[in-house]
Amino acid sequence: MLKTVDAFDRIGEENAFAVLARATKLASEGRDIVNLGIGQPDFPTPGHIVEAAIKALKDGHHGYTPATGILPLREAVSKDLNKRFGVEVDPDLVMIMPGGKVTMYASILLFGEPGVDILYPDPGFPIYRSMIEFTGANPIPVPIHEENGFAFSAEETLALITPKTRLLIINSPANPTGGVTPKEEIDKLVKGLEKFPDVAIMSDEIYDQLTFDGLEHQTLLAYPEIRDRLIVLNGWSKTYAMTGWRLGWSVWPKKLYDNVRKLAVNAWSCVNAATQYAGIAALEGPQDAVDHMRREFDKRRKLVTAGLNDLPGVSCATPKGAFYAYPNIKQTGWKAKPLASSLLEDAGVAVIGGPDFGVLGEGYIRLSYANSAENIARALDRMKDFLEKRQAA
Repeated sequence: MLKTVDAFDRIGEENAFAVLARATKLASEGRDIVNLGIGQPDFPTPGHIVEAAIKALKDGHHGYTPATGILPLREAVSKDLNKRFGVEVDPDLVMIMPGGKVTMYASILLFGEPGVDILYPDPGFPIYRSMIEFTGANPIPVPIHEENGFAFSAEETLALITPKTRLLIINSPANPTGGVTPKEEIDKLVKGLEKFPDVAIMSDEIYDQLTFDGLEHQTLLAYPEIRDRLIVLNGWSKTYAMTGWRLGWSVWPKKLYDNVRKLAVNAWSCVNAATQYAGIAALEGPQDAVDHMRREFDKRRKLVTAGLNDLPGVSCATPKGAFYAYPNIKQTGWKAKPLASSLLEDAGVAVIGGPDFGVLGEGYIRLSYANSAENIARALDRMKDFLEKRQAA
C-alpha cells in the first residue's frame, strides 16, 4: 500500500477552482451559468504584451533563463516600483516567479516547521493556511472584521505575536474582502514590529493597483526599518489580465534571496522566457489598459454593492480594493457554503462560501466582480429571485 508523507494529509486547496470546475461542467451540459466565483479579469491581455511574447519567441528566446529571472525584467520591476512609490529596490533582490502563489509557498516553507507560529489574515486567501499546515507550523488567524472595513488592526495583530512567531502575513488590498488597510494602521504595525525583530513579514500586494474612492496603496517597501525581514509578493496576473501567463515577482531580504534562488533551481528551474519578455512590455509599455480596467472595475463595484444590498437578508460593505465583494448573509438564515452550492446548482450563479477563506468566514460569501456588468446584473437578479422564493417557501 502506498503511503505519502503526513504533510500531504494536511494540505488544502483553493475552492474557487473546484467551483470553477463545477460551473464549467454545468455549462457544458447546457446550463446558463454566471461565474462570479473565480478572481480572474474578463479582459484580454493587452495586445502589446501579447506581441512582445510572440516577438520573443520569433527572436529565439526558447531556452532556460536564470532561476531568478532575466535581468532586464528584474530591472523593469525595480524601475516600476521607484516610479510608482519612490522606493529604491536592488534588481538583484527581485525574484521572478511562476505566479504569485509561489512566493507564498517559498516564504512559508522558509519559516514553517512544527512548533512555530505563522500569523495570517482570516478571512484570507486560503493558500496561506494550507501551506502553513503543510509545513507543520501552527496557523494563527489574524481576525479581519467587517466593522473595521475589512482592514487589519495593527493592535490586534501585534497582540497575537509570541516568542514562537516566525512569520506574519498581511494582505492589502485584500482577497476575499476587498478591504484596504489605511496608511495610519500600517504605520502603527511597523512601529509595533520594532519590539519583535525576529518576526519576518510577507506582504501580499498583488492587488496594489486596484484601489478606489481616492485611496492609494501603501507598500511596505516604503518602510526601510523592516526591509531586512520583508518579503513582498506581487505580479502581473490581476493588473494586466495575465492570470494564465503564470508570471509573478517578489522582493526579498538579501539574507534570504539565495535560499529562494536554490529553491527555484530545485523546483521550477525558471519562468518561461517568452513570458518574461511580455512582463517587460507590460511594465514599460502604455498603461492605458490598466486605467481602463480599473475604471470598469469601479463601475462594477458600485453595481454589485448596490445590488447585494437590495437582496433580502443581505448587507454588503463597499469594497475599497481588489475586485471582490464580501456580503454578510447572516440574516438570510442560510449557512454560507450551502447557500453558495444552492446558488450554483439551482440559480446558475457561482460564488464562494466564506468558510473557504478561513475559520472566521461563516456568514459571508465572496463574489468576484471581474465579470461584465451585464453578467453581474443577471447574477444579482437570479440571486434575488432565489432568495425571495426560498423566503416565501
